[in-house]
Amino acid sequence: MTSWKPLERGGEPPEPGDKEKINRIYRLATDWAQRMEKSRISEYTELLFSPWRLIWLNVLAGTARGVGIAIGFTFFAATIIYVLQVLGALNLPIIGDYIADIVRIVQHQLELNTY
Repeated sequence: MTSWKPLERGGEPPEPGDKEKINRIYRLATDWAQRMEKSRISEYTELLFSPWRLIWLNVLAGTARGVGIAIGFTFFAATIIYVLQVLGALNLPIIGDYIADIVRIVQHQLELNTY
């Protein structure tokens, strides 16, 4: 226990009662419990104890990421090709020929790979 030093103006600081200490501990424990519930740690530990479910969820997550990346790259590549076609139509001296070659190569590849 800590010893109380008397104040210079006289008297000791009032010591909190046992009931107040218990209330403070109860509030702290309740706050910790709520934070643990918000973090959903119990669901995470249950998931760790079922490895097949964990593997299945990771397979689904990986598939979703792969599909998302493929769709995103398709839109990105289509936008770049469109911009290159627009720049190629401007007939810029050096850049226009380079862009026209790229567009021709891409269109040729698209014609070859029919699915």
